Amino acid sequence: MATLDSLSLFTGLGLSEHKARETLKNTALSAQLREAATQAQQTLGSTIDKATGTLLYGLASRLRDTRRLSFLVSYIASKKIHTEPQLSAALEYVRSHPLDPIDTMDFEQECGVGVMVTPEQIEEAVEATINRHRPQLLVERYHFNMGLLMGEARAVLKWADGKMIKHEVDMQVLHLLGPKMESDLEKKPKVAKARLEETDQRTARDVMENGEAAGRTLSLMEQLRGDALKFHKPGENYKTPGYVTTPHTMDLLKQHMEITGGQVRTRFPPEPNGILHIGHAKAISFNFGYAKANSGICFLRFDDTNPEKEEAKFFTAIYDMVTWLGYTPYKVTYASDYFDQLYAWAVELIRRGQAYVCHQRGEELKGHNPLPSPWRDRPMEESLLLFEAMRKGKFSEGEATLRMKLVMEDGKMDPVAYRVKYTPHHRTGDSWCIYPTYDYTHCLCDSIEHITHSLCTKEFQARRSSYFWLCNALDVYCPVQWEYGRLNLHYAVVSKRKILQLVAAGAVRDWDDPRLFTLTALRRRGFPPEAINNFCARVGVTVAQTTMEPHLLEACVRDVLNDTAPRAMAVLESLQVIITNFPAAKSLHIQVPNFPADETKGFHQVPFASIVFIERTDFKEEPEPGFKRLAWGQPVGLRHTGYVIELQHVVKGPSGCVESLEVTCRRVDAGEKPKAFIHWVSQPLTCEIRLYERLFRHKNPEDPVEVPGGFLSDLNPASLQVVEAALVDHSVALAKPFDKFQFERLGYFSVDPDSRQGQFVFNRTVTLKEDPGKV
Repeated sequence: MATLDSLSLFTGLGLSEHKARETLKNTALSAQLREAATQAQQTLGSTIDKATGTLLYGLASRLRDTRRLSFLVSYIASKKIHTEPQLSAALEYVRSHPLDPIDTMDFEQECGVGVMVTPEQIEEAVEATINRHRPQLLVERYHFNMGLLMGEARAVLKWADGKMIKHEVDMQVLHLLGPKMESDLEKKPKVAKARLEETDQRTARDVMENGEAAGRTLSLMEQLRGDALKFHKPGENYKTPGYVTTPHTMDLLKQHMEITGGQVRTRFPPEPNGILHIGHAKAISFNFGYAKANSGICFLRFDDTNPEKEEAKFFTAIYDMVTWLGYTPYKVTYASDYFDQLYAWAVELIRRGQAYVCHQRGEELKGHNPLPSPWRDRPMEESLLLFEAMRKGKFSEGEATLRMKLVMEDGKMDPVAYRVKYTPHHRTGDSWCIYPTYDYTHCLCDSIEHITHSLCTKEFQARRSSYFWLCNALDVYCPVQWEYGRLNLHYAVVSKRKILQLVAAGAVRDWDDPRLFTLTALRRRGFPPEAINNFCARVGVTVAQTTMEPHLLEACVRDVLNDTAPRAMAVLESLQVIITNFPAAKSLHIQVPNFPADETKGFHQVPFASIVFIERTDFKEEPEPGFKRLAWGQPVGLRHTGYVIELQHVVKGPSGCVESLEVTCRRVDAGEKPKAFIHWVSQPLTCEIRLYERLFRHKNPEDPVEVPGGFLSDLNPASLQVVEAALVDHSVALAKPFDKFQFERLGYFSVDPDSRQGQFVFNRTVTLKEDPGKV
């Protein structure tokens, strides 16, 4: 009956029934929310409206010092605190004054109590902000960082409701720019790119001063939008929403500051059980980028606590990908570096009555509401002896675990800290037969390394309570965990298990097959690391999970390769052309610019002889209307030569197929300018070219509604086309694996590691322009 009453109470606050039931699973939260609602009703003497209910829920879920509950409820119920910014300020105030009596006048001034922001003030502030950025908005349109408008308006109207500001920004931007056009969904226009390149040259100190945005920002820092700019300063962990303080917190933070000197410290903590994918690129960019922009350091820490799935090749591949993306770890560490300390802390946790040895089997611990362990209250001395027995190998796998005494946000009770595994470890060999779990290891490794900002993807939010609880239970320095949304791509799978299925089914060759979105695959396909970093920056760091279209990543690739990939000429499906009046007794050497738009970047030579090869599609005996290339009575120019060729004779084989063409040539300036110039090769190299399309036909190949037969049934049969006898000019003769070129009119290509002496293999990285009609 009490549960039904609480459910009714919570839904009366404006919570959905699902949210209310989830809240009831968290005993501490539901008790605090029930108390807050009861006190508010006593003050109001009437039903609680939804806006007040939302604030009460925010208070109950974020307040850790319950002594302040009544004080803050009175302000919410009397509507002296009526917006989210005021509530956030109030929570920060009580966190930063944990032991002091509240100075009411100071509190109200700091929290905007009594301040009313009118819709007219919001309209005026947003209008002023948009006018300041109007020229740039008109150029960049919807590619402009709208968060900047929100931030500037909020800076003027600190206590305004954020939703009202966002609505006003949306309305005024729509009035200025009109509805989104197709171009607004594409890559940024060149003028915007130029702006980003200009800001790239600014130094990191222009980006962040004491955690505040200062001046124009680096493109690297474009990802630090929204919540990231609200990050606490080193040493001010206690000001973070949800951070749990203890009587030891301030002393521990003081020691932390003495050790770090106030330096920002982050870490990238991958599991060495697979290859990194595009989602990891965002995590790498964020962790290393945030540290770099704040003159801090970032650790690469391998979370090597599961020896069954770890292999040496994964350690190496992960390190290679981090450095390939352009980042240098301050130090490479391993969770296994700290196994001795972690074990000692586990013993201490048992001594403090906060952990116990349990004999429930794995299947008994699964599900939403597993029964409490019958061994939860076993004597501390007994758990100490049993844990030592686990350490000495006296239990079989699954027979005993060490569990921590806490309930997590998702209702999970007493997470496992240690389990028995008789698998040799990659680094420690047979020294251990018990290994710590992520829930136990991660926060303590962060503490040991004095991490200031532990940046995690959103799914780890359910572990935040255990993160804070464990550090505080052991009285060690407690970093702050911040969560952000994962980055996913349509038309892709990144799960290690599913990639292994693709390999086993022969759908892809290996982890680095260029049709996958692992980082090794993207490197092999020819994606430049700068493009991946730019993509992560444009996506930004948000709390919500982001699923992007692959063509947005490809647009970033084109932006980089357009400026860095020298031009060459190649022919995929060749047609021989014989120039019957070639103007020289032997071949000529043609100077071709590496970058036609900027000839200061140099030239390369290609031979031009009486026999050239063109694309078969650049000739038609009977052209359709609009065809501008070689045909009867329709000459074309040969790029870079200064010559025009005109058809004289078509040579066909016995089957009627065109085998070659005979043409005459003249100088371009000796007659009418041709309608088109085509690419060609002469005395070419023969090579293999691999053309890639999307691996899957549907946007969400893992969605059972969209693809009922499972992702393996959704494979695109045209995802790989191999051209075995393509022709390429001699300018690529000295190329090495991963060197990149733009093959004129065909796309961007990269030298594949399969290349051998005298036999190049090229992967098409991306086409020159996005093809909206491709599969």
